[in-house]
Amino acid sequence: MTQRPQDRSAAAPDRTRRAVFGEVAETYDDTRPGYPGQLVDDVVAFARCGTSGEGGVEALEVGAGTGKATLAFAARGVRVTAVEPDPRMAAVLARHSADRTDVTVVGAEFETWDTAGRRFGLLFSAQAWHWVDPAVRWTRARAVLRPGGALALFWNDWYVTDEALRSELAAVHDRFLPDRPPHSILDEQPRESVRGANSWAAAELRADGGFTDLDHRVYSAAHERSTTGLSGLLSSLSFYRALPEDTRRPLIAEVAQTVDAYGGRVGLTTKTGLFLARTRR
Repeated sequence: MTQRPQDRSAAAPDRTRRAVFGEVAETYDDTRPGYPGQLVDDVVAFARCGTSGEGGVEALEVGAGTGKATLAFAARGVRVTAVEPDPRMAAVLARHSADRTDVTVVGAEFETWDTAGRRFGLLFSAQAWHWVDPAVRWTRARAVLRPGGALALFWNDWYVTDEALRSELAAVHDRFLPDRPPHSILDEQPRESVRGANSWAAAELRADGGFTDLDHRVYSAAHERSTTGLSGLLSSLSFYRALPEDTRRPLIAEVAQTVDAYGGRVGLTTKTGLFLARTRR
Protein backbone atom coordinates (compact mmCIF):
# COMPACT_ATOMS: atom_id res chain seq x y z
CA MET A 1 0.00 0.00 0.00
CA THR A 2 1.29 3.45 -0.85
CA GLN A 3 2.09 5.42 2.25
CA ARG A 4 0.77 8.92 2.65
CA PRO A 5 3.21 11.65 3.61
CA GLN A 6 3.56 12.73 7.19
CA ASP A 7 1.92 15.93 8.30
CA ARG A 8 4.62 18.44 9.18
CA SER A 9 2.23 21.26 9.93
CA ALA A 10 2.76 23.38 13.01
CA ALA A 11 -0.58 25.13 12.68
CA ALA A 12 -2.43 26.19 15.79
CA PRO A 13 -4.75 23.45 17.08
CA ASP A 14 -8.45 23.58 16.40
CA ARG A 15 -9.87 24.35 19.83
CA THR A 16 -13.29 23.01 18.87
CA ARG A 17 -11.90 19.62 17.88
CA ARG A 18 -9.68 19.53 20.94
CA ALA A 19 -12.79 19.65 23.13
CA VAL A 20 -14.75 16.83 21.48
CA PHE A 21 -13.14 13.98 23.40
CA GLY A 22 -15.00 14.81 26.59
CA GLU A 23 -18.29 14.12 24.80
CA VAL A 24 -17.35 10.44 24.81
CA ALA A 25 -14.98 10.27 27.77
CA GLU A 26 -16.10 6.81 28.89
CA THR A 27 -15.92 5.41 25.35
CA TYR A 28 -12.48 6.95 24.94
CA ASP A 29 -11.34 5.27 28.14
CA ASP A 30 -12.80 1.90 27.17
CA THR A 31 -11.57 1.71 23.58
CA ARG A 32 -8.36 3.71 23.11
CA PRO A 33 -5.19 1.57 23.16
CA GLY A 34 -2.71 2.20 25.94
CA TYR A 35 1.06 2.56 25.51
CA PRO A 36 3.80 -0.07 25.40
CA GLY A 37 5.29 -1.03 28.74
CA GLN A 38 8.77 -0.88 27.22
CA LEU A 39 8.17 2.73 26.19
CA VAL A 40 7.21 3.67 29.76
CA ASP A 41 10.30 1.88 31.10
CA ASP A 42 12.53 3.66 28.57
CA VAL A 43 11.12 7.09 29.42
CA VAL A 44 11.55 6.53 33.16
CA ALA A 45 15.13 5.36 32.64
CA PHE A 46 15.88 8.39 30.46
CA ALA A 47 14.40 10.73 33.09
CA ARG A 48 16.33 9.10 35.94
CA CYS A 49 19.60 9.55 34.05
CA GLY A 50 19.07 13.30 34.32
CA THR A 51 18.31 13.38 38.05
CA SER A 52 20.66 13.75 40.97
CA GLY A 53 20.19 12.36 44.44
CA GLU A 54 18.08 9.45 45.62
CA GLY A 55 14.61 10.93 45.10
CA GLY A 56 12.15 9.57 42.58
CA VAL A 57 11.00 11.21 39.37
CA GLU A 58 8.40 13.95 39.58
CA ALA A 59 6.53 14.33 36.31
CA LEU A 60 4.13 16.74 34.72
CA GLU A 61 1.75 15.16 32.22
CA VAL A 62 0.22 17.43 29.59
CA GLY A 63 -3.19 16.43 28.24
CA ALA A 64 -3.65 13.47 30.55
CA GLY A 65 -7.06 12.51 29.20
CA THR A 66 -8.57 9.61 31.14
CA GLY A 67 -5.19 8.39 32.38
CA LYS A 68 -4.06 5.90 29.75
CA ALA A 69 -0.44 6.92 30.33
CA THR A 70 -0.80 8.45 33.79
CA LEU A 71 -1.35 5.21 35.67
CA ALA A 72 1.36 3.37 33.74
CA PHE A 73 3.95 5.92 34.85
CA ALA A 74 2.65 5.98 38.41
CA ALA A 75 3.01 2.19 38.52
CA ARG A 76 6.74 2.68 37.81
CA GLY A 77 7.16 4.89 40.87
CA VAL A 78 6.77 8.24 39.11
CA ARG A 79 4.83 10.95 40.96
CA VAL A 80 2.56 12.49 38.34
CA THR A 81 0.84 15.85 38.24
CA ALA A 82 -1.67 15.25 35.45
CA VAL A 83 -2.98 18.38 33.70
CA GLU A 84 -6.18 17.88 31.68
CA PRO A 85 -8.33 20.78 30.41
CA ASP A 86 -11.57 18.87 29.81
CA PRO A 87 -13.46 18.33 33.08
CA ARG A 88 -15.22 15.22 31.73
CA MET A 89 -11.95 13.53 30.85
CA ALA A 90 -10.36 14.68 34.11
CA ALA A 91 -13.29 13.20 36.06
CA VAL A 92 -12.60 9.74 34.62
CA LEU A 93 -8.91 10.07 35.46
CA ALA A 94 -9.74 11.24 38.99
CA ARG A 95 -11.94 8.18 39.46
CA HIS A 96 -9.19 5.84 38.27
CA SER A 97 -6.60 7.43 40.55
CA ALA A 98 -8.79 8.04 43.60
CA ASP A 99 -6.85 5.57 45.72
CA ARG A 100 -3.41 6.82 44.65
CA THR A 101 -1.38 9.44 46.49
CA ASP A 102 1.18 9.63 43.67
CA VAL A 103 -1.24 11.11 41.11
CA THR A 104 -2.56 14.67 41.30
CA VAL A 105 -5.20 15.65 38.76
CA VAL A 106 -5.30 19.31 37.72
CA GLY A 107 -8.14 20.63 35.58
CA ALA A 108 -6.38 23.33 33.58
CA GLU A 109 -4.90 24.40 30.26
CA PHE A 110 -1.18 23.69 30.21
CA GLU A 111 -0.51 26.94 28.39
CA THR A 112 -1.91 29.06 31.24
CA TRP A 113 -1.70 26.81 34.30
CA ASP A 114 0.13 28.47 37.21
CA THR A 115 2.83 26.06 38.42
CA ALA A 116 3.54 28.27 41.47
CA GLY A 117 7.24 28.00 40.69
CA ARG A 118 7.36 24.18 40.63
CA ARG A 119 9.73 22.57 38.17
CA PHE A 120 9.69 18.92 37.19
CA GLY A 121 12.21 16.27 36.27
CA LEU A 122 10.01 14.91 33.47
CA LEU A 123 7.32 16.31 31.21
CA PHE A 124 5.46 13.70 29.18
CA SER A 125 2.51 13.95 26.84
CA ALA A 126 0.67 11.00 25.31
CA GLN A 127 -1.33 11.62 22.15
CA ALA A 128 -1.83 15.27 23.11
CA TRP A 129 1.15 17.54 22.36
CA HIS A 130 -0.23 18.52 18.94
CA TRP A 131 -3.18 20.15 20.75
CA VAL A 132 -0.88 22.52 22.66
CA ASP A 133 -0.51 26.02 21.19
CA PRO A 134 2.64 25.93 19.01
CA ALA A 135 3.38 29.56 19.83
CA VAL A 136 4.23 28.64 23.43
CA ARG A 137 4.57 24.86 23.74
CA TRP A 138 8.38 24.61 23.66
CA THR A 139 9.13 27.68 25.76
CA ARG A 140 6.50 26.55 28.25
CA ALA A 141 8.01 23.05 28.39
CA ARG A 142 11.46 24.48 29.13
CA ALA A 143 10.02 26.76 31.78
CA VAL A 144 8.44 23.93 33.79
CA LEU A 145 11.39 21.53 33.53
CA ARG A 146 14.46 21.57 35.73
CA PRO A 147 17.85 21.97 34.03
CA GLY A 148 18.56 18.56 32.52
CA GLY A 149 14.89 17.63 32.85
CA ALA A 150 13.46 15.08 30.42
CA LEU A 151 10.82 15.63 27.75
CA ALA A 152 8.92 12.63 26.36
CA LEU A 153 6.28 13.01 23.66
CA PHE A 154 4.58 10.01 22.11
CA TRP A 155 1.72 9.12 19.78
CA ASN A 156 -0.05 5.95 18.70
CA ASP A 157 -0.94 5.10 15.13
CA TRP A 158 -3.18 2.10 14.63
CA TYR A 159 -4.40 0.42 11.47
CA VAL A 160 -6.33 -2.70 10.52
CA THR A 161 -3.81 -5.52 10.12
CA ASP A 162 -5.80 -7.63 7.65
CA GLU A 163 -5.30 -6.01 4.25
CA ALA A 164 -8.51 -7.36 2.73
CA LEU A 165 -10.63 -6.05 5.61
CA ARG A 166 -8.75 -2.76 5.51
CA SER A 167 -9.57 -2.42 1.82
CA GLU A 168 -13.26 -3.08 2.45
CA LEU A 169 -13.37 -0.54 5.25
CA ALA A 170 -11.70 2.00 2.98
CA ALA A 171 -14.43 1.42 0.40
CA VAL A 172 -17.07 1.98 3.10
CA HIS A 173 -15.48 5.31 3.98
CA ASP A 174 -15.28 6.33 0.34
CA ARG A 175 -19.05 5.88 0.00
CA PHE A 176 -19.74 8.33 2.82
CA LEU A 177 -16.90 10.84 2.75
CA PRO A 178 -15.24 13.10 0.17
CA ASP A 179 -11.88 12.41 1.80
CA ARG A 180 -10.38 9.76 4.04
CA PRO A 181 -9.77 10.52 7.72
CA PRO A 182 -6.32 12.07 8.14
CA HIS A 183 -5.59 9.88 11.16
CA SER A 184 -7.02 6.58 10.17
CA ILE A 185 -7.26 2.82 10.66
CA LEU A 186 -7.20 2.61 6.85
CA ASP A 187 -3.53 3.45 6.21
CA GLU A 188 -0.32 1.98 7.57
CA GLN A 189 1.03 5.55 7.64
CA PRO A 190 -1.83 8.01 8.25
CA ARG A 191 -1.47 11.49 6.80
CA GLU A 192 -1.39 13.02 10.26
CA SER A 193 1.07 10.52 11.67
CA VAL A 194 3.49 12.09 14.13
CA ARG A 195 5.47 8.96 14.90
CA GLY A 196 8.20 9.31 12.26
CA ALA A 197 11.68 10.67 12.82
CA ASN A 198 11.06 13.47 10.31
CA SER A 199 7.70 14.63 11.64
CA TRP A 200 6.98 18.18 12.77
CA ALA A 201 7.62 17.21 16.39
CA ALA A 202 11.24 16.31 15.65
CA ALA A 203 11.71 19.33 13.40
CA GLU A 204 10.38 21.74 16.02
CA LEU A 205 12.48 20.17 18.77
CA ARG A 206 15.62 20.63 16.70
CA ALA A 207 14.68 24.17 15.71
CA ASP A 208 13.94 25.27 19.27
CA GLY A 209 17.56 24.92 20.32
CA GLY A 210 16.74 24.64 24.01
CA PHE A 211 16.95 20.86 24.15
CA THR A 212 19.72 18.32 23.87
CA ASP A 213 20.08 14.51 23.78
CA LEU A 214 17.30 14.22 21.18
CA ASP A 215 16.23 10.65 20.48
CA HIS A 216 13.46 8.92 18.54
CA ARG A 217 12.13 5.39 18.97
CA VAL A 218 9.24 3.36 17.54
CA TYR A 219 7.40 0.52 19.25
CA SER A 220 5.00 -1.98 17.69
CA ALA A 221 2.18 -3.94 19.29
CA ALA A 222 -0.83 -6.00 18.22
CA HIS A 223 -4.34 -5.52 19.57
CA GLU A 224 -7.69 -7.12 18.81
CA ARG A 225 -11.03 -5.35 18.97
CA SER A 226 -14.60 -6.56 18.79
CA THR A 227 -17.02 -4.87 16.43
CA THR A 228 -18.25 -2.76 19.33
CA GLY A 229 -14.71 -1.95 20.38
CA LEU A 230 -13.73 -0.76 16.92
CA SER A 231 -16.89 1.33 16.61
CA GLY A 232 -16.10 2.92 19.94
CA LEU A 233 -12.52 3.61 18.92
CA LEU A 234 -13.66 5.44 15.79
CA SER A 235 -16.28 7.33 17.77
CA SER A 236 -13.53 8.63 20.06
CA LEU A 237 -11.47 10.18 17.25
CA SER A 238 -11.82 13.90 16.62
CA PHE A 239 -12.32 13.47 12.87
CA TYR A 240 -15.39 11.28 13.42
CA ARG A 241 -16.68 13.42 16.29
CA ALA A 242 -16.62 16.44 13.97
CA LEU A 243 -18.72 14.72 11.28
CA PRO A 244 -22.44 15.54 11.06
CA GLU A 245 -24.37 12.94 13.00
CA ASP A 246 -26.32 11.88 9.91
CA THR A 247 -22.97 10.97 8.32
CA ARG A 248 -21.17 9.57 11.35
CA ARG A 249 -23.88 7.17 12.48
CA PRO A 250 -24.47 5.32 9.17
CA LEU A 251 -20.73 5.29 8.42
CA ILE A 252 -19.86 3.63 11.72
CA ALA A 253 -22.87 1.31 11.40
CA GLU A 254 -21.62 0.07 8.01
CA VAL A 255 -18.09 -0.30 9.41
CA ALA A 256 -19.63 -2.50 12.12
CA GLN A 257 -21.53 -4.59 9.56
CA THR A 258 -18.31 -5.11 7.59
CA VAL A 259 -16.39 -6.24 10.67
CA ASP A 260 -19.25 -8.55 11.65
CA ALA A 261 -18.96 -10.18 8.24
CA TYR A 262 -15.33 -10.96 9.09
CA GLY A 263 -16.31 -12.72 12.32
CA GLY A 264 -16.83 -9.75 14.59
CA ARG A 265 -13.16 -9.34 15.49
CA VAL A 266 -10.53 -7.07 13.98
CA GLY A 267 -6.79 -7.08 14.52
CA LEU A 268 -5.07 -3.72 14.88
CA THR A 269 -1.39 -3.04 14.53
CA THR A 270 -0.33 -0.19 16.79
CA LYS A 271 2.89 1.71 16.22
CA THR A 272 3.98 4.24 18.80
CA GLY A 273 6.51 6.96 18.07
CA LEU A 274 8.46 8.38 21.02
CA PHE A 275 10.49 11.61 21.02
CA LEU A 276 12.93 12.17 23.87
CA ALA A 277 14.94 15.25 24.74
CA ARG A 278 16.51 16.98 27.71
CA THR A 279 16.66 20.64 28.67
CA ARG A 280 20.11 22.15 28.60
CA ARG A 281 21.81 22.48 31.97
